[in-house]
Amino acid sequence: MRQSSRNNGKPFIVPQPIRKNGTGGPDFGPRDIMRDIQNPDLLVPPVTDAGLLPNLRMSFSDAHMQLNHGGWSREITIRELPIATTLAGVNMSLTPGGVRELHWHQQAEWAYMIWGRAQITAVDQNGRNFITDVGPGDLWYFPAGLPHSIQGLAEGCEFLLVFDDGHFSDLNTLSISDWFAHTPKDVLSANFGVPESDFDCIPSDQVYIFQSEVPKPAENQAVQSPYGTVPLSFSHQLLAQPPLKMSGGSVRIVDSTNFPISTTVAAALVEIEPGAMRELHWHPNNDEWQYYLTGQGRMTVFAGNGAARTFDFRAGDVGYVPLAFGHYIQNTGHETLWFLEIFKSDQFEDISLNQWMALTPRDLVQNNLHLGPHTLDALRKEKSPVVKYPPYTYYPK
Repeated sequence: MRQSSRNNGKPFIVPQPIRKNGTGGPDFGPRDIMRDIQNPDLLVPPVTDAGLLPNLRMSFSDAHMQLNHGGWSREITIRELPIATTLAGVNMSLTPGGVRELHWHQQAEWAYMIWGRAQITAVDQNGRNFITDVGPGDLWYFPAGLPHSIQGLAEGCEFLLVFDDGHFSDLNTLSISDWFAHTPKDVLSANFGVPESDFDCIPSDQVYIFQSEVPKPAENQAVQSPYGTVPLSFSHQLLAQPPLKMSGGSVRIVDSTNFPISTTVAAALVEIEPGAMRELHWHPNNDEWQYYLTGQGRMTVFAGNGAARTFDFRAGDVGYVPLAFGHYIQNTGHETLWFLEIFKSDQFEDISLNQWMALTPRDLVQNNLHLGPHTLDALRKEKSPVVKYPPYTYYPK
């Protein structure tokens, strides 16, 4: 069926919920055709999909925007994605000089810089301070309860924040302006040893994000603490880390083994080239929270008892995989797919289906699955998280 609308001057096919074998039928009712085009595996699920699984996808484009002078933020928590109980995410942008005010959380904060540059500051429980400038691909981690700030540098910035509690909301944090506004001025006077009149101009409510001047480089902003600086760096340059290269892409893993301060969040930055896929695998230590940075892909999640479901993803989307559920991710586009796998854990762990079979007695595997010698000979004892083996590679139709 064709539609009279045109796409770049050319007519396009309106997708219909019909499989090649004739199952299904046309949808003539009210519908969001652009949604259907972006989610072909919801409209026409693979024939191997079966059973019931909760929604495992949410887009930041569907999240509420908090707009302030100095930047914006939007979040995906258990409110927006009910299955996501272990982690919550905030997408934030700061203008040049824009400040995420001095604040702290009951949860740990892990961050990935998407673009631009920012200056971050923090002080730990022993009075040791930290200040540095971070750029694209850099991470930071602030343990729960430690006060910190973020400020955009000359080009501004955008970043992803991940918190180790799915119920977290960035609009319900502990901010310095909010505390000042709800503390009697005579108490502030006694605490700081200055007249009450010194607090006549403090904000009347939480500031959250505000506009300020672009700060000087971190090396010119240092405040000397009598207790020194923090013993473990709060930042990490992920893109400077050599990747694990494979036939279909690459992986960079970051956890407490190479970013020691990050004791509650582990992650992997995954690159999947066109025609390649993140192999069939699962994670034995916790749920997986995903953030898609570029490209487009599809993920099928296997939950056991005959249940499997497929979702389509684009840049800016969040995916979720419950603990130990099997899954794989295919690049369905013509550009490289980049995404983050993030876990509430101090260690990154995954189990490869291919490797498990290769390290299991051959006769047992053969008798279980009735596989021939060609497949058994091809099993890999070494893990390869991203695979591409033409002509057996997946290519979008």
